[in-house]
Amino acid sequence: MKISLTGWALCLGLVLPFVCESMQAQDTKFDRAQTGLAPITVAAAADENLLPATADASHNSIRQSVSVWNRFGNFYLADWKGLAGAPAEPAPRRALDAPLDSPPFPSSDWGYGGSTAIGLPDSNVYPTMSALKQEKNRVRLYGWVDASVNASTSSDTNYPLTYGFIPNRPVMNQAVLILERQPDTVQRSHFDWGFHLSGFFGADYRYTIAKGYGSSQLLEDNHQYGFDPLWESVDLYFPVKEGLIVRFGRFPSVPGIETQLAPGNYTISHSLVFSAAPSTETGAVATLKLTPQWMVQLGISAGHDVAPWTEDRKPSAIACLDYSTRTNHDNLYLCASGINDGRYAYDNVQHFDLTWNHRFNAKWNTLTEMWGMYERDVPNVAHNVADPLPPETGANGAFCAAGQRSCLAPEYAAMNYLNYEVNSKLFVGLRSDFLNDKKGQRTGIAGKYTENTLYATKTFGTTVMLRPELRFDHSWDRPGYNGGKARNQLFFGVDLIYKF
Repeated sequence: MKISLTGWALCLGLVLPFVCESMQAQDTKFDRAQTGLAPITVAAAADENLLPATADASHNSIRQSVSVWNRFGNFYLADWKGLAGAPAEPAPRRALDAPLDSPPFPSSDWGYGGSTAIGLPDSNVYPTMSALKQEKNRVRLYGWVDASVNASTSSDTNYPLTYGFIPNRPVMNQAVLILERQPDTVQRSHFDWGFHLSGFFGADYRYTIAKGYGSSQLLEDNHQYGFDPLWESVDLYFPVKEGLIVRFGRFPSVPGIETQLAPGNYTISHSLVFSAAPSTETGAVATLKLTPQWMVQLGISAGHDVAPWTEDRKPSAIACLDYSTRTNHDNLYLCASGINDGRYAYDNVQHFDLTWNHRFNAKWNTLTEMWGMYERDVPNVAHNVADPLPPETGANGAFCAAGQRSCLAPEYAAMNYLNYEVNSKLFVGLRSDFLNDKKGQRTGIAGKYTENTLYATKTFGTTVMLRPELRFDHSWDRPGYNGGKARNQLFFGVDLIYKF
């Protein structure tokens, strides 16, 4: 396999040359998939047993370490020993009470896309920033590495299971480096701004890549590993109502529970719902928080997963409405995304999405997502028409009725997470998922699919996450797994996320 210079540089920069050297070439069947990120949330305080005798048991003791690498190491040792000290005064918060604990959950608040969280402070401290003695700098450099291994009853491919589609081998899923500045949205007195720049390397690039952003590495060469400039955007904050964010650039798609970025997810693999949904937008979206309970979003993009300079671009509308109860125990998020004429083009699905999040009590919570999508005039690939239209590379055709050169390709799906917090470092859960890909336009094989996944996440300090899962998939109408050879698939996987 060919690995780009950019990919090698990123791997070396993350001190993982041994991972890069172990990568093996493998061509795999093309498949598609879809915000949010839960970064490290607490500054580590150091233990006097880990640091020089002159250092005190505070965050300053890490700063006093001799070298960058010494400060790096001391941060992790303190973090893993559970000596992460809460600040003397909690950071100010201008939002409803957080419904969840983070850790162990990826985030303490219900998520939404297209914007920095409005009314929440950016109080995170990252190992890299601590090592550089830049904890209070509002420009943050951080990232993570995510590697996994799985055992599956499939031998060719685990698809349509995604973010774990390569069966029975170790995989480097994501090596991500982020440089960002978040606007101060707690205050309501003045304008502020922020930006987000990210480099994304690994096997998971095939689920985030957009046509026109180095997409030849997938669409033409089908590389197992690749690089994607996943998220490059600017945020402008205006003190209007409870806060207004205008984001423009390339950013993850707005709706949905799951995210493209590993630390923001509950599991290694992604739901069938997420796997069939778009990944990114290039455009602008405005997020206005009207009250602590109500929020509206309006935007325009070039279309799902396409750059504005490609022939597939189409002006596409984004519109969302978000509501939370006063207790914040319930949240509803309704979105229409990528809305245009709906005619066949690269990933040009018309996407209508609803999520409902609910907290039962301090231990139990549930997250539910339902969506419907469709695309018009999709070329017929069922081999039942004399003069078929050729589908676009990377954009599946549909299995239409005999004699039709093209047809409407609809699909709908529903998914539920049920989570239980065992303690502050461990949660377990069950995900159940249903997808009806009526014409096979999202998966390549028409029919109904279900999956059920048992999963757990164990955190070590705030910097390491271990996530095992056991998943069973079934295709109801015809063999849809292992390249169309099997109806059933049993998958066990585990990944390790290391944040820096």
